[in-house]
Amino acid sequence: MNKITNKSFIALILQTVTFIRIFFTITYKTIAKGSLWMIKKWKNKASAVGLTLLLTVTAACSSSTGGTSADGTWSPQKPIEMVAPAGAGGGWDTTARMVAQTFEQEELIDKRMPVVNKPGGGGAVAWSYIAKKEADPHHLFVSSPPLLLVPLNGQSENTYEDFTPLANVIADYGAFAVRADAKWNDLNELFEDMKKDPASITVIGVSSPGSMDHIQFVKIAKAAGVDITKVKYVSEQEGGTLTALLNGSVDVYSAGTAETVEQVKAGKIKVLGITAEDRLEGEVLSDFPTAKEQGIDETFVNWRGFFGPSNMDEAAVAYYVEKFSKLNESEAWDEIRKKYGWNELFMTGEEYQEFLKKENEEMQALLEELGLGN
Repeated sequence: MNKITNKSFIALILQTVTFIRIFFTITYKTIAKGSLWMIKKWKNKASAVGLTLLLTVTAACSSSTGGTSADGTWSPQKPIEMVAPAGAGGGWDTTARMVAQTFEQEELIDKRMPVVNKPGGGGAVAWSYIAKKEADPHHLFVSSPPLLLVPLNGQSENTYEDFTPLANVIADYGAFAVRADAKWNDLNELFEDMKKDPASITVIGVSSPGSMDHIQFVKIAKAAGVDITKVKYVSEQEGGTLTALLNGSVDVYSAGTAETVEQVKAGKIKVLGITAEDRLEGEVLSDFPTAKEQGIDETFVNWRGFFGPSNMDEAAVAYYVEKFSKLNESEAWDEIRKKYGWNELFMTGEEYQEFLKKENEEMQALLEELGLGN
């Protein structure tokens, strides 16, 4: 996709003004002197129109994309909207709010960063919204594997290539939780029952079918010998996943590790296993057993990063890369990572783009294997 910048718009207007002036200069030399006053009048009017058009385009570009200074740097001119593509309380929402909070409290960005929840379609509603904000760097969104999975299974017209990757900030992992009084005490007990009758056990997650919460569960279940084509998975994107688990509507909650901590502390749920390679550090988190230590040789990493609309100005991209880099190095962000059990997985630029491309290829292969591809 060709990138049209503010500078190219301005160059086009300048070329137009120059052409008009040349045209009337030539005409001036070839028309009788008796018409000199009229030619001058036309010439001045043409220049005025060109200048007005130039100023109008410049103002329009500035108001939509922010302020690019004479030295080529950019800074935001109004609040920066941070979009979480799901309801309150989930991984996207938590990450967006913690990033916005750190940016503001550490004074890394001097503009407000309100978080807006746009649930629906496993993220597709939010992506469609951001796609309409082309080139405007005042609208960012957080995302993770569903940005790859949802389009691959045909539930979104927008793919990761329709946006501008800015920075990946963390690696989270999946957790599989049940009510505290559930009969299962580890993953093997759960999967033994699922091997006998997969459809008798209902799994819930925020992600849509064929997306992250679903895929992370079936990837581990498949490695344990469960017929994953018969797994009963339901999606709840309005923030009601834990409610459904606690009232007995569903049996298993597939989520990020951070989303389970408070309910585990409260004694309402227990985590049977997580998808990390090794146990995580931190209060409560260190008690969660991995699938691997239970003899299930499989993992799943939930990368989480931030994106902007397509065709963002390079100066705006550079601004955000610098700010996210400072956030990643701050002590405040390190404390937040520890609190939620997030691992550092920081990437920007070409490295991030190559990572996304590779992940997309792997997810596509997995979905095709499971019969869930588009």
